[in-house]
Amino acid sequence: MQNLKSRVTRFATVAGVGILFTSLVGCSTMTAPPSTGTVSTKETISYSVGPCFGFCPVYSLEVTPSGHVAYVGERHTAFVGPKEREAGEGGYNKAAKALAAFRPADGTAADTQCDQRRSDAQNYVITWTKPDGTKTVLQHDRGCMSAKNAELNKVLDELPADLGVAEWAKQLTEPGASRG
Repeated sequence: MQNLKSRVTRFATVAGVGILFTSLVGCSTMTAPPSTGTVSTKETISYSVGPCFGFCPVYSLEVTPSGHVAYVGERHTAFVGPKEREAGEGGYNKAAKALAAFRPADGTAADTQCDQRRSDAQNYVITWTKPDGTKTVLQHDRGCMSAKNAELNKVLDELPADLGVAEWAKQLTEPGASRG
């Protein structure tokens, strides 16, 4: 009986403290800080373009919410190596808007779905990274064919121009370069 009485007393104490805390919090007013209009809460978008059986350009790039673009050409590109430029918030916003329809749910990884598939095509890994480090990833095989993927391929074809790196990323094969 004593054990039951101490449990009831402990429960009443904890419940009383909880009610007191809730009433104090309920009386206070919490206001969100005003929006500064900065893009710091937006995600950094990066993508990498993998090889194909032929001489497809292989490169990666990242664009920050402020529009800073970091490009690295790996193979079969007009510019091989790292290069940076400013595309501005407009460039970032255009890229983010174009990719939004294909973005998986926050914090997940997904593959595009195919109606038909052809082999030996480039693959893309598109990553959205939140300021807290949460990553959302879409993996896309360009040989994965469907109506939605045709739209994604068009967006991916336009991104280099939208971000000002089309001249760097265009296909260029050096004499003696191997495939892939």
